[in-house]
Amino acid sequence: MSKTVLIVGSIALDTIENQKGKKEDLIGGSATYGMVAAGRLVPVNVVGVIGNDFPAEGLEIYQRYANSLVDLQCKEGNTFRWGARYGENMDSRETLFTDLGVFSDFSPRLSTVNKNVSTVFLANIHSALQLSVIDQMRGNPLIVTDTMNLWIETSKNELLEVLKKTDILLINESEAELISGTKDIDRSAVQLQSLGPSTVVIKRGSSGAVLFHGEERVSIDAYPVKEVIDTTGAGDTFGGGFVSALASGGTFRDALIKGSALASICVEGFGVESLLDVNLEEIKNREDFLRSVLYP
Repeated sequence: MSKTVLIVGSIALDTIENQKGKKEDLIGGSATYGMVAAGRLVPVNVVGVIGNDFPAEGLEIYQRYANSLVDLQCKEGNTFRWGARYGENMDSRETLFTDLGVFSDFSPRLSTVNKNVSTVFLANIHSALQLSVIDQMRGNPLIVTDTMNLWIETSKNELLEVLKKTDILLINESEAELISGTKDIDRSAVQLQSLGPSTVVIKRGSSGAVLFHGEERVSIDAYPVKEVIDTTGAGDTFGGGFVSALASGGTFRDALIKGSALASICVEGFGVESLLDVNLEEIKNREDFLRSVLYP
């Protein structure tokens, strides 16, 4: 079985408006953020779909960070586009438009090489598509799943089937509450674990994250960012970093540190621009800081 991370998710061109300005046609989507976060540390194979309008700069990013694009579909039509306007504190946002384009009839089809990887990151995407990927896998890969409120509300039955086959669930506080019915994250984690995943990571934005595995509970603070520019994709970035650390032999604590460090970099620029510009030394400095907080 290949020691490779398979990432399945959306690929989009985003328009973001917030107090810091407006940017159009940013290279985005859950697969993009996850790939850029993970691609420095481990081989990443990507499954997704783009239209024939996908810009050359986007293809260059994928060619730079992906190990294999054999299952990246390019179809006649427009790439998925999404736009949002954030509130003053960036904790709330309003979706301005969603144009699915070629993403509307996307059906992930895995080649033999991608059916035999060691780790699968099911990034934020419709639960039915996540289930389709799981059903195509061979062997017993580690399944890491992310989701969002929309899928919990509109495709809960499929999501519950995904969770039965999930090893690690990444979820934020509001999503955890939506499934479990409680705001208490400890009780929420227990309920989520009962649905299938042995490990649950509840992401708390600027308050960090908490991991639950059996009786183990590990909490990590967020890295102190001086100026937040754009929070889009921070959770997907956390997931990519988290998964890459595990795939390279790291512990749960290593994974929390890697995910948190990269998420802190993500929010310092629009889209993936800060992740593309950051050097390995800066990533290590942030990881060392978070490690010192976790192990005072």
